Amino acid sequence: MGLILVCIPILVILLISPITRYLIEKYDVQFTGRQIEMSRAYVNPFTGYIHLSNVKMLESESDSVFFSADGMSLNISMHKLFSKTYEITQLDLDQPRFSIIQEKKKLNFSDLIEKFTPKEPRDTTKAPVHFNVLDVNLKEGIVYFRDKLIPINYFVQHVNIHSPGIKWDSDTIATEFSFESGMGSGRMQGEFAINTSSKDYKMAVVVTKFDLNIIEQYLKDLTNYGTFSALLDANLKSSGTFKKVENVTTSGSIVISDFHFGKNPKEDYASFDKLAIAINVISPKLKKFHYDSISLTKPYFKYEKYDHLDNLQTIFGQNGANLKEADNSEAQFNLIIEIADYIRELSKNFFKSHYRINRFAIYDGNIKYNDYSTSEKFSIGISPLTILADSIDKSNVRVQVKLLTGIKPYGSGSVYLSINPKDSSDFDLNYHLQNIPITMFNPYVISQTSFPFDRGSVELKGAWQVRNADIKSDNHLIVVDPRITQRIKNKEMNWMPMRLIMAFVRERGNVIDYEVPISGNLKDPKFHLRDVIVDVLKNIFIKPATTTYRMQVKNTEIEIEKSLTLTWDMRNSTLTDKQEKFVERMAKFLENTPDASISIVPQFYSLKEKEYILFFEAKKKYYLQINKINEQSLSEVEIEKIDKMSVKDPQFVQHLNKFLKDTMIFTIQDKCSNYISSSIVDSVFEKLKESRRDIFMSYFKKENVESRIKIERVNSLIPYSGFSLYKIEYKGELPKSLLKAYYDMNQLNNKSPRRKYKDVRLKNKGL
Repeated sequence: MGLILVCIPILVILLISPITRYLIEKYDVQFTGRQIEMSRAYVNPFTGYIHLSNVKMLESESDSVFFSADGMSLNISMHKLFSKTYEITQLDLDQPRFSIIQEKKKLNFSDLIEKFTPKEPRDTTKAPVHFNVLDVNLKEGIVYFRDKLIPINYFVQHVNIHSPGIKWDSDTIATEFSFESGMGSGRMQGEFAINTSSKDYKMAVVVTKFDLNIIEQYLKDLTNYGTFSALLDANLKSSGTFKKVENVTTSGSIVISDFHFGKNPKEDYASFDKLAIAINVISPKLKKFHYDSISLTKPYFKYEKYDHLDNLQTIFGQNGANLKEADNSEAQFNLIIEIADYIRELSKNFFKSHYRINRFAIYDGNIKYNDYSTSEKFSIGISPLTILADSIDKSNVRVQVKLLTGIKPYGSGSVYLSINPKDSSDFDLNYHLQNIPITMFNPYVISQTSFPFDRGSVELKGAWQVRNADIKSDNHLIVVDPRITQRIKNKEMNWMPMRLIMAFVRERGNVIDYEVPISGNLKDPKFHLRDVIVDVLKNIFIKPATTTYRMQVKNTEIEIEKSLTLTWDMRNSTLTDKQEKFVERMAKFLENTPDASISIVPQFYSLKEKEYILFFEAKKKYYLQINKINEQSLSEVEIEKIDKMSVKDPQFVQHLNKFLKDTMIFTIQDKCSNYISSSIVDSVFEKLKESRRDIFMSYFKKENVESRIKIERVNSLIPYSGFSLYKIEYKGELPKSLLKAYYDMNQLNNKSPRRKYKDVRLKNKGL
C-alpha cells in the first residue's frame, strides 16, 4: 500500500509534465496569438512548481523568435487556489533573450498587449479573483532592439531584474535592475517603482561609462553623413508621473565625456572632453531649476563655409531640412528627436522659473572658422577660450560673466558682461579685441579690392549700456600702420582704388581711428558715423599740409623694415629693384665691417605658399590638358594667363569634379589636392626655398663675404605680415643707416601725430 502511495504522485508528475507541454504547444496560438515551443516541461501539482526548459515564443505569424529562455520556473501557491487567489510566489527567467522590433511607432509585442487588455469592464457582481505575482527574477538576460526603418540594431546584455512583485491589493511595483551595453562599454543599474493606478514613479539610476553609440545609429536618419561617439556617467534620483511630463523632480549628476561629432572619426566638427552637470533640483512643476555647477572642458567647434552651403548644412540638409522632416514625421520614431522634445518640454518655462547655477565655466575652448568661398582660404581661431560665471541666480540683481580668449594666429580678446537675470534686455557689456593683424583678412580684402595688406594691427573696444532694450554704446576702432602692397591681378577679383581710399581713411599718424556710437533699440540700432565723416574731411583738407612729415615717417619705416626683413611675394623668388639695392648695400656693409656678421632666420608662410602653388599647378595641368600641349612649350604669356585664371572658373571646377571619387570633397583646395599630388606641391615649394636662398646669397658671393652670412633652418609659421620673409639679425656692429633710422623713428614717434599711439606701437613691436 505504501508503495502505491509513493508511485501514484510520481506517476501523476510523469504524466502531467508531457501533458502540460502538449497542451501549451497545442493551444498556444489560440490563447496568445503566438507559437510556443520548449524542449521539456516539469510540473509538480502537489507543490505547485513548474519548470519549462529551452522555451521559445515566436513572432506573430512568423518563425522568428520573439522570446526565449534557457529555463523558466514558477512556484504557485496551491492552497490559495481554493480562496480564488492565484499567487505565483516565485518567478525565475534564466538567461532570457528578448527581440524587440519597431516599425514606425508600432512594436512587435503590440498584439500581446492588445490580446490581454480587457475588452469590457470587469463584472463587479461576481466574486473577485485575485492575482499575486511575487519574487520575480530575471537573470543574465539579453535584449535586442531593431528598428526596421532607420535602421537600428542594438542590444544590452547581462540584464538582471529583481522585483518583490505585486499583490492584488497593492498598486505599487518596485524593481531593481542592472545591465551592460552590448555594443561597447558601460553599465547601468538602479531602482524603479511605479504606482499602477496614479502612474506616479520613483527612480534612482547609476550609469558608468556607458557607450552612447546607439545615438549614432539614430543620427544617420537625420544626417547625410557623419559619425558620433560619447560616454555617459550619471547618478540621478527622479520622481514624477507619466500623466504629465513636466511633473518631475530630479537631482544628481550627469557627465558626458569623450564627445565627438564630425565628418568622420578622424575629423571632428564638434567635440569636448567633459560636460559635467551637478543638479541640486530640477522641478518644472515647482518652477525650480537649481544647479550646483555646469562645466565644459575643452570644447571644440569648427564651422566651415563652402561655395555651396556650409559644413552643418551639408550634414543636416539645407537650412536643417533633414531635422525638420524628421521632427514633422508623426509615424517614425527617432530617439534623438524624442530626447530633444522631452528636454524642450521640461525647459520651456526655464526663464519664467527660479533658476540658479552656482558656477558656470567653459575651460580651454577652441572655435575655428574656415571660409573656402573666397579665392583663397580664410581661417581664424578662438583659442584658448575661457568663460566664467558665478552665482547665476534669478534672485540676484546682476549676473557677472567673464570671457577671455586668444585669437589665432594672433591677437586676444576679452568680454565682461553684467546682465539682469530677470530681463535679458538689461545689461552692461565691455569688450576689447587687440593685436589682430589686418593681413589676416587678406582673403576678403584681395577678393574685393585686388590689393593685399602687408602691415597693420587692429584693435576694437567698446562699452555698451542697455536698459529696456535701449542702447547707449561707444565703440572704438583703431588700425595702426595699415599698408597695402602690390595689386594682385586675377579675373575673379574686384578692383577698388585702394591707395586713394587709404588716403581718405588713414589719418596723419598712419592710423585709422574711428569712434562709432550706437543708440536706438536692440531691434533697430542706429549707427552714428559723424566721427568717420569728420576724419575723412580732415584727411582731405588738413592732411596734405603734413605731407612732408608723413613722407619722412614712411621713408624711415621702410629703412628700418628693409634692414630687418626681406619679404617674398607668393610663389616668387626674384627681388624687386629696391630689395636688390638693399641686399647689395648689406653686402658692402659686411665687406667694410670685418667684425660684423648676419644671421638670416627664414619665416615662411608654408600653408599659404603651398596653397598658391597648388592652385597654380592645378590650373597649369588643366591648361595643358585642354590645349593638348606639353609644359616645355609654355610661353611667358601663357604662364601669366594661367596665373590670372580664377581658381573658381566654372570650366576649371567642372574639370576637377570629373576626377572626384569621394563625394565628401567640398572645397576647391581639396579638389585641387585630389587633382595634383602633394609630392608635386612639396617639390615645387622646396625648389622655391632653394631658389630664394641661391638668389639672396649670390649678392654676398660677389663680395666674398658669404661666410659671414648664416641662414638658419626654415621656420614654418603664419607671419604677422601675411607673407614669407627673411628675418635679418645683425651680429656685432649695426649699419649706420639703421641706427639713424631708429633714432629718427624715435623722434617721429614722439611728435604729435604719432605720440598718441606710441603705446599701441610698442605693444605690437614684438609682432
